[in-house]
Amino acid sequence: MGSGMVQAKTEAQRVGYVPGVFDMFHVGHLNILRHARAHCDMLIAGAVSDEKAAAVKGRRPIIPLAERLEILSHCSLVDRVVAEEVPTKFEMWEDLRFDVIFKGDDWRGTPKGAELEATFAAVGVDVVYFPYTVHTSSSLLRGVLERAAAS
Repeated sequence: MGSGMVQAKTEAQRVGYVPGVFDMFHVGHLNILRHARAHCDMLIAGAVSDEKAAAVKGRRPIIPLAERLEILSHCSLVDRVVAEEVPTKFEMWEDLRFDVIFKGDDWRGTPKGAELEATFAAVGVDVVYFPYTVHTSSSLLRGVLERAAAS
């Protein structure tokens, strides 16, 4: 159902939310979506806006938001795709009312992970961490591309 269509939540349905930049879509993105899909009935993927990604990471994604949304909308693991343009994950929850949020385990044990856990514990949302794909990331891919361009 990767069309991004809105579905009504049923009482028994566990809705999951997986936020990310999803720049230069790679196997790490596929892994987290696959893991998340196995833990919920409906999966929403939130692509972080170009501006928000730049503020957090210090640079804009290589692939623009509209194209990242298009790529995610064609992934069969995802039921709905949204742009994450608000400052906090909690504001996304206020709009989407998901039951569980998925993050890479690079957040576990960090101040931002602890803040995420505390914020969502207050409203009964589970935070589930999945293994971060260390050997492939958008940052590593960007580095390879920048070195190749400089050669």
